[in-house]
Amino acid sequence: MIRTTRSRARLAAPVLLAGLSLTVTGCAGFGNIGNQPGVTTVTFASVNNPQMQDLAQLIPEFERAHPDIKINTLMMEENDLRNAATKDVATEGGQYDVMTVGLYEVPIWGQNGWLVDLTDQAKQDPGYDVDDIFTPVLDGVSYQDRYYAMPFYGESSFLMYRKDLFEQAGLEMPERPTWQQVADFARQLKTDDRAGICLRGKPGWGEMFAPLTTIVNTFGGQWYDENWQAQVDAPGFRNAIQFYLDTLKAGGQADPVSYGFTECLNLVGGGNAAMWYDATSAAGSLESGPNKGKFGYVRAPVDQTEESGWLWSWNLGINASVEEDPAKKAAAWEFVKWATSKEYVQLAGERMGWPRVPSGTRASTFEIGEYAASGEEFAPLTAEIMAEVDPKQPGVAPQPWIGIQYVTIPEFQDVGNQTSQLIADVIAGRRDLDGALRDGQAIAQRAGDKQKQE
Repeated sequence: MIRTTRSRARLAAPVLLAGLSLTVTGCAGFGNIGNQPGVTTVTFASVNNPQMQDLAQLIPEFERAHPDIKINTLMMEENDLRNAATKDVATEGGQYDVMTVGLYEVPIWGQNGWLVDLTDQAKQDPGYDVDDIFTPVLDGVSYQDRYYAMPFYGESSFLMYRKDLFEQAGLEMPERPTWQQVADFARQLKTDDRAGICLRGKPGWGEMFAPLTTIVNTFGGQWYDENWQAQVDAPGFRNAIQFYLDTLKAGGQADPVSYGFTECLNLVGGGNAAMWYDATSAAGSLESGPNKGKFGYVRAPVDQTEESGWLWSWNLGINASVEEDPAKKAAAWEFVKWATSKEYVQLAGERMGWPRVPSGTRASTFEIGEYAASGEEFAPLTAEIMAEVDPKQPGVAPQPWIGIQYVTIPEFQDVGNQTSQLIADVIAGRRDLDGALRDGQAIAQRAGDKQKQE
C-alpha cells in the first residue's frame, strides 16, 4: 500500500490548498445538465487526456443503458483539474460528484474522508471482478485496506522513438539506453523543424516533475533523505536538473515551458519530434493513427539505477459529498463501475480502436486477442516495466515513503508545484539554477520539518 512510513495527521484544507491557483480554465462540457423528472445527474470532472476523452465520447452508451442517469462531463487540463478537485473536496463544495484522481491523492483523500469508500460495492459485485485488477494498482487506491477509488488505467514510463529517423541517421537504439545516450541522440536528430526529443517543461508536480523526478532518482538524487531532510540542492538532484536543462537546450523542443503531456503528444504525433520520454499509455494514441508502426519503445533511460520508470494510475473516485444523496451516490457508483469494468474495455476497443483501450489495470485486458495484436510493439513491454519498477526505493538511496515520481505526503502537491515553477523560470531564462534550487530547498524543507514532527 502506498503511504508514508510515519503516520499522517488528518490534512486540513488550508494546508492542501496553500499555493494553489483556484481558477479553472480550458473546460469543455459534455452530457445533459438539465434536471429531468426521475433522472439523476452526475457531474464528472476529468483530466483531458486521450483515454478520458474517449470515455467522454462513449458516455452516451452508458446513458442509453441507464436512462435514469445523465453524466455531465467537465474536461480540464491536469493542473486545472487538480486545483479544482482539491478545492472542492477540501472545502466540501460538492461541485463534482465523480472525479479522475491520481495515485498520489487517493490515499490522502481517503484518509481525510473526502472520498466514498467503494470496497463493499466492488467486492460484492461478482460481475465487476475486483480480483482481476493488478494488485499494485489496487493497493495504490487503498487506505487501510479499503478502496477509495477504482482504477481506470495504469501506466509506467518508457522512451518512444521514430524508427525511420533512427535508421536514416544510422543510429541504433539500445533496449536499455542510458540518459547520456539519449541526450546524444537528441542532439544528432534535432533539425530546424524537428525536436530531437520532447520533454515536459510545463510547471506542475504532475506535469514537469513526473518525468523529471524519475531522472532525479536515477541520477542519485531524491526529494528527501530517510530523516526527511530535503535534498533539492544536493548534488544528485542538481545534476539531474542540469542534465534536463542541457538536454532541452541542445536537443529539445522550442518553448519547453509550454509543453506538458498533451502538447508533447501532439508534437510527436505530428512528426515534429524524434523521441519522447513519457507515459506508457501514450503508445496507444500514437499507434491508433497514421503513425502506426513508426515507433519503437524501450525502457526508461537510466544513469545510476537499473530501472527508472514510474508507476501511476488515473482512477475514478466519488466525492464524499454525495453521501447525503442516496440516489446520486448509487448513480455515481453505477458510472464508476461501468467505466472501470471489463465490459468498458471491450466497448472502447470495438468503438475507439484496440490500441486506445485503457490498460495497465486489469489482467484480462492483456488476454484479449485483438488488444494483444494491436499492442504487440508496446503492451508486453509495458507489463514488464510495471512489474519491475520499485516504488519502495526507486533511486539510489532509501526513502521514507512509497512512491516513484511523487512524495506521498499532503504537502508535496504544493512543494512540487512551487519548485517546478522555479525550474520553469530557469528553462525560460528568467532566473539562475543556483537560486532556483536554493529556494526549492527551503520550500521542500518546510514540508520535511512537518514530517519530522509526526
